Amino acid sequence: MSQEAELIAAMTPLIADLAENGRGAVALAGSRGKGRADAQSDYDFRVYAHDYRAPDIRHTEQWNRFEAARLDWEAKGIRMDGVWMRSYAGVHRDLAAWVDGTPVPKEFEWTIWGYQLPTDLFNQQIIYDPEGQLADWRAQLATYPERLRTALLRHYREILAYWAGDYHFASKVVRRDLVFLVGLTGKLANAILQVVFALNRVYYPGDGWNLPMAAELPLVPKDFISRMEAIVSPGQDPGAWSRQRQNIIAMVMDLEALIVAVDGQNYQTGPTEGRTISTKQISHHAAEEKLP
Repeated sequence: MSQEAELIAAMTPLIADLAENGRGAVALAGSRGKGRADAQSDYDFRVYAHDYRAPDIRHTEQWNRFEAARLDWEAKGIRMDGVWMRSYAGVHRDLAAWVDGTPVPKEFEWTIWGYQLPTDLFNQQIIYDPEGQLADWRAQLATYPERLRTALLRHYREILAYWAGDYHFASKVVRRDLVFLVGLTGKLANAILQVVFALNRVYYPGDGWNLPMAAELPLVPKDFISRMEAIVSPGQDPGAWSRQRQNIIAMVMDLEALIVAVDGQNYQTGPTEGRTISTKQISHHAAEEKLP
């Protein structure tokens, strides 16, 4: 038996026992759930139940047994990121909203772009599923929800179109406002990847393995990975940020052309606090920029 199999066999009954009836559903998420674990990967366990042993589970003997086992494995060099206790009802509610095209924002310190529920449920490794609910959720997500795809494409295309045509971006480049530019780089890289994954009807990976997983997608702009690497790591020469902005604008234009080719949709948005902009306008703004 491998060390991972031994760990799962030892921890599963302890994790399941945190549920009020001792039969919580157990899954392994994160990079191991995605099948992309490496030497840096820890173990991200999930447990799902109708209720738990106590409002503060840390004061129960079940938690003490789990924590003692976790510390024993930690002493052997195994990193375990505790266990995330979820309620069946809460996941049911949030998943229904996601599938209907209304992502439920949940911000946690350990996630940069917000928690991606469909990704977690679809990719997690199901270990113990006494009610069959985890398998049901995965089956529900086997076909990418079209309403979710439409909502994600609309939202992130609006973000990309806004910044590709916004004069503030050009001004910040000229000023070399580095803190702003670094923050915006992350925001736009995330938006580009969200569009690409939604276009391909593949669940967004979350905070890890984004580019390696994007490299496996069939529908991407030409030289997508190398261009994304140039965007997120523009260099330190005097023209780096100007070049990065041009690369972002070119990427947005290529994404729009790809979406039109695949879906037959021209870029359109509804009322927003910002403004709408077409690929023609993006091109016009790009041509107007005076690079330092």
